Amino acid sequence: MERLLAAWSLIFVLISVVFGTELTFELPDSEKQCFFEQIEKGVQSTIEFQVITGGQYDVDMELTAPNGQTLYKDVKKQYDSFTWTPDQTGVYKFCFSNEFSTFSHKVVYFDFQVGEEKPLFDQENKQATAMTMMESATEDIHSSLNDVIDSQTHFKLREATGRIFAEDLHARVNYWSIGETLIILMIGLGQVFILRSFFTDKKTSGMPIHS
Repeated sequence: MERLLAAWSLIFVLISVVFGTELTFELPDSEKQCFFEQIEKGVQSTIEFQVITGGQYDVDMELTAPNGQTLYKDVKKQYDSFTWTPDQTGVYKFCFSNEFSTFSHKVVYFDFQVGEEKPLFDQENKQATAMTMMESATEDIHSSLNDVIDSQTHFKLREATGRIFAEDLHARVNYWSIGETLIILMIGLGQVFILRSFFTDKKTSGMPIHS
């Protein structure tokens, strides 16, 4: 019975884990979109972003503190990561801009992590004792699952970027092949008409001369 309860508690702990904010959104051409996050002073935070599709796979990104100070700013980046520790409590704003592009529609992914993940087991009300085998195994499984999720996310982003690039390249090759085929047909027909004109008898005009 105790083992069954321990197993169910392990499943509940794994399910109830809360991760940071992840979002994939569309960023139309010549537009700018901003997001806001309430962060406490001294809580280490990390933002990571990547352009999945569109144009040259680049975007402008700016992170601003509550007092208006620019903490991070870069232009035409495909992907990047920034970690900082706020020195004040308030609402932080981070914006993605595609204003430099007049026709390229972008799809952007970002992952916003605030603070460190809470431990699986609360040790505040416990005596300073060593972790049990079940707790140690749970910690190892939890850490491994976090690594798997992070790897899956990055692999999915790479797969999506590569697939869309391959589909775009495939479409361009098809259009180029169709264009070359039409040009070859037009050149072939032109050569046929020109050669045919060389062997066509031309009718002479006027009356024939008799001796």
